Amino acid sequence: MGKQPSGTVLSSSQRAAMRDLLNAERASTVAQIEALTRDWDDLVDSSAQVANDDEHDPEGATIAFERSHLQSLLDRARDQLGALDEMTERLHRGTYGVCDDCGRPIGLARLKARPVARTCIECAGRGR
Repeated sequence: MGKQPSGTVLSSSQRAAMRDLLNAERASTVAQIEALTRDWDDLVDSSAQVANDDEHDPEGATIAFERSHLQSLLDRARDQLGALDEMTERLHRGTYGVCDDCGRPIGLARLKARPVARTCIECAGRGR
């Protein structure tokens, strides 16, 4: 982990704006997880009502693909929710917006575009 910069990384108004953005992103992600979970449940229910002869069922591969796709989307959304919760905690601790690699501030424009950014644009460009 990089060095901690001295002083405040974000002003109080910037922190408030980022808190609002993180909260909005979290609400959107929770809604996405709920919708995907409903889709998953619907798919499981509908496939349970169909004969389970994947060897001769031309839809078997499609259903398997759809399950895999939904599971992947759910996993990504849950990972995003975890990252948003971690960044919200960092915001409360005063460490939000600090690059994990070099310890310098992460630019506000980068944080607005990618609220879960853990590195500054320079470190991200180096592939760290």
